[in-house]
Amino acid sequence: MRRGRVSASFTNDDATENDTEPTSEGYAKSLTNRHIGMIAIGGAIGVGLFLGSGSRLSQTGPSLVLSYLVCGIAAFFVMRALGELVLHRPTAGSFVEYAREFIGPWAGYASGWMFWLNWAMTGVAEITAVGIYVEYWFPDLPQWVSAFAALVVLLTVNLLSVRLFGELEFWFAIIKVLAIVAFLVVGLGLVLSAAHIGDDQAGLHNLTAHGGFLPSGVGVALLSLQGVVFAYAAIEMVGITAGETANPRKIVPKAINSVVWRIALFYVGSVLLMVLLLPWNAYSGLQSPFVTVFARLGVPGVGAAMNAVVLTAALSSCNSGLYATGRILRSLAQRGEAPSFTGRMSRRHVPYGGILFTSMVYVIGVVLNFYVPHQVFDIATAIASLGVLSTWTVLLVAQTRLRKAAARGELTRPAFRMPGSPYTNYVVLAFLALVVLMAGFDPVQRYSIYALPVVALVLVAGWRLSRKHRSGYQCRTADADDAKELATEH
Repeated sequence: MRRGRVSASFTNDDATENDTEPTSEGYAKSLTNRHIGMIAIGGAIGVGLFLGSGSRLSQTGPSLVLSYLVCGIAAFFVMRALGELVLHRPTAGSFVEYAREFIGPWAGYASGWMFWLNWAMTGVAEITAVGIYVEYWFPDLPQWVSAFAALVVLLTVNLLSVRLFGELEFWFAIIKVLAIVAFLVVGLGLVLSAAHIGDDQAGLHNLTAHGGFLPSGVGVALLSLQGVVFAYAAIEMVGITAGETANPRKIVPKAINSVVWRIALFYVGSVLLMVLLLPWNAYSGLQSPFVTVFARLGVPGVGAAMNAVVLTAALSSCNSGLYATGRILRSLAQRGEAPSFTGRMSRRHVPYGGILFTSMVYVIGVVLNFYVPHQVFDIATAIASLGVLSTWTVLLVAQTRLRKAAARGELTRPAFRMPGSPYTNYVVLAFLALVVLMAGFDPVQRYSIYALPVVALVLVAGWRLSRKHRSGYQCRTADADDAKELATEH
């Protein structure tokens, strides 16, 4: 049965970029190569880098570069695992469907809701970042006002059409990429010329001159891992867009392979330059480190321009969150594992029920920005990291099950494969376990540990409720069929 499913999984391979006919899942193939390429590049460039890296630098020091490098390697293997699964069967349900197929129905249910938790909390962090960025120009404007305005705009975009989402995300990604490229070029020039940036001088000496490479110790460097993992959240967006992509077998591998240089250049390169340009203790969580560097250059308007760029990065990530959770919730609702409302689809092929459901949590984030504006970001990112870690775990485990199924002759393994599997799977899984363990020792990341038992209880209760609901529905359907058969006989 699986072999037949595989053979039918690429019936749309020859679709053109203008193909917008709805799929069997009800989605229109409105996203083109141009959209998917930029979503893949821009997916991992969000508030985790543009804002969160400042806070982590101020706590960890220059060794943060190694944290980004190690987490980036783990992210690469996760993406390759996802790529193999997507090439096995492209679907808008993404890893939820893969978890259900290769691990079990409960895994699909749990991974779907953990992914939703990730993006729900990420969205709260993003709209909080919007409020922080807007304060750069309007210091007297309450943080919650700009956060709410951003939510209204992005919700409208997501409800209108998939094509509009793709276009907006395309331009958001271009702005982010160009900004980072500009930062890398300017920053490299400043380092090579040993330029003075404010009262400080750029150069290699900043790696060790202010307390050493590990000024806060190895323990603090390890504690930074969970926050850095959050920075890589959204790389799995490529898998979700596969269900609305005209030619996934051709486009998805290219997008996933770009992760290697994207991680090396954008993340590790940017953080390394931050450390070389200014002393690590010059950064803080109250301002984007990109804005800190450009503002200290003394060039009029440069800091404000960079602040506008990081603002678009926050909007982009929140935009992606609404898109992704809408699709995942609909996949769950179709199986009775989410409220039926979240499975509703508009005539424009937009799963508006799931999008509206997620937006309710974002509204709660707006309220929190009114009461505790300085704590919302850290709490939201800590809890969101649980979703990231669980999603990565599911992808790695599902890929090992796919590999075993192929070895038994139950399906044909795609040519695009995860390197070093299954050994690389085990190494990355062990690394993810270490990240969870270290979170318990950090006063901020500890919020995720506090939330873990609550989340587990809710998931177990929800799973039992959904099973009971499905059993009742099946019984009612069977009774109705029996009644029709009896009436026919008489």
